[in-house]
Amino acid sequence: MTAKKAVILVSGGLDSTTVLAIAQSQGYECYTLSFDYGQRHRAELQAAERTSALMGAQEHKVVRLDLGTIGGSALTDTSIDVPEEEGEGIPVTYVPARNTVFLSIALGWAEVLGAQDIFIGVNAVDYSGYPDCRGEYIKAFEQMANLATKAAVEGQKVIIQTPLLELTKAEIIQQGSALGVDYRSTVSCYQADDQGRACSVCDSCRLRRQGFIDAGVEDATLYRA
Repeated sequence: MTAKKAVILVSGGLDSTTVLAIAQSQGYECYTLSFDYGQRHRAELQAAERTSALMGAQEHKVVRLDLGTIGGSALTDTSIDVPEEEGEGIPVTYVPARNTVFLSIALGWAEVLGAQDIFIGVNAVDYSGYPDCRGEYIKAFEQMANLATKAAVEGQKVIIQTPLLELTKAEIIQQGSALGVDYRSTVSCYQADDQGRACSVCDSCRLRRQGFIDAGVEDATLYRA
């Protein structure tokens, strides 16, 4: 039998790399998709390409956008500092409408490939308060997707797969480790340097570091200090 195809959104980070491993373990033929959207550094794009190749993705694409044109996020506007202390509310690292844009492009590629499944590493437990990482958002997007595409209208329904949605960061790391994920190859930091070394103090670094501690797994992250 021919393996089912799936589009996997990959950022080069811990979560999306784990999602890729999960999809592969479920027998999917994986097509990975990243976005060069004007983010602060290219280390995560290099990590996404590297992990996709190492893990045997069928094809890896990078779509170029410029979300910096609209700004509004510390990840796309260098005049806004990345916070290095925990705050309240939705942080300035939220990128306006990012997952909606990314999922829409993934939806288009899935239709071209004849893939019914799109995997995304959103998480509603250990996350930074982003509204587009919630289950109700994913459900709403899936409903829209099944109204919007020729494939769905002709009977091939789209399924947005979110295997990490209700997992803690520790549980994600434990599951990925059991599947053989090499987290040394991933970059999660919002302000990593050109070598992919993490700052250790941004929100993403704090969640990642605590996840390894809680999972009882050695943290092989490359830190600047």
